[in-house]
Amino acid sequence: MKRRDFIRTAAIAVPAIATVNVSATPKRKVTEPQQPKEDEIPSLSFRNGKFKILQLTDTHFIGGDARSQRALDNVAEVLDAEKPDLVIHTGDIIFAKPARENLTQILSLITERHIPFAVALGNHDEEFGLTRTEVLEHIRQMPGCLNTAVKPMHGASNDAITINSADGKKQWALYLFDTGNKAKEFPELKSYDYIHADQLDWYRQTSRKFKAENQGSPLPSLAFMHIPIMEYLEGLSNSRRQIRGNLGENPCSPIINSGVFVAIREEGDIKAISCGHDHDDDYVMKWHGLYMMYGRYSGGDTVYNNLKPNGARIFELTEGNSSFKTWIRLKGGRIEQTLTLPDEF
Repeated sequence: MKRRDFIRTAAIAVPAIATVNVSATPKRKVTEPQQPKEDEIPSLSFRNGKFKILQLTDTHFIGGDARSQRALDNVAEVLDAEKPDLVIHTGDIIFAKPARENLTQILSLITERHIPFAVALGNHDEEFGLTRTEVLEHIRQMPGCLNTAVKPMHGASNDAITINSADGKKQWALYLFDTGNKAKEFPELKSYDYIHADQLDWYRQTSRKFKAENQGSPLPSLAFMHIPIMEYLEGLSNSRRQIRGNLGENPCSPIINSGVFVAIREEGDIKAISCGHDHDDDYVMKWHGLYMMYGRYSGGDTVYNNLKPNGARIFELTEGNSSFKTWIRLKGGRIEQTLTLPDEF
């Protein structure tokens, strides 16, 4: 399925998209999710009352290809300028074989700066000689990687990370959702994959565990994934949408609604979702109480990209505060979209 063909036939025609009710469709048997163990949830701590997360996305790196030099230069520049406490890469890290060598080269820009990092794999990461699990396991061997072992559910890179106060109390949670590649259960739809029921079960269990530890209050959280959920499309089709930033293409979401938005709103902890996948978007949209946003395209010229220059999205958390700040840093140093949420909306 060609990327441009999918955008033309699915994402642009928002009103024509049919929602598939996965609960009414026979499912293949999957292993039941297990309650996460405490030692499976990595944690980090606030530093001087602040914590900064830098989101890279869609580097589409090809080692030895001059078209990737802009990706290398951008990643190095934004890391040195922002000095984040954590880097989250929301997928499509590489775009050619050999997978191990390319993964190591682009992610070494993070490891050589001794910055902790985690990944939420993209749809293309499994297409260059390694399975999704093998890609994740290779990345896990790199210094500073916080991803844990593959859990018994769909996808490889589902994870939760907590950010703690100086006394060790959980202050924020960061969820990584693996959005897969194509929806194999519904081949006739030719859709991108979706977040499955077992992933949502894992999220709900983890969220409620954190809530119980937080004296019954939802733990403020952010979610990171590669492919945007279907509500990105629904939000854009509504004239009352609230949006800041660049909308260069319609979201290339799955055409299957598996209930992610409802699960998030019911648990009440996740304040924002940030994804990648659509290279010409970097906006923030408020839709029914949830901020749905994109990172900034971080790659070079190995794939389409009309939103130039490349860059990264940054999140800044403040200890003891459930609001957060976000902005875009562009290669070259310009800052855009400085927003404090929810105040700015």
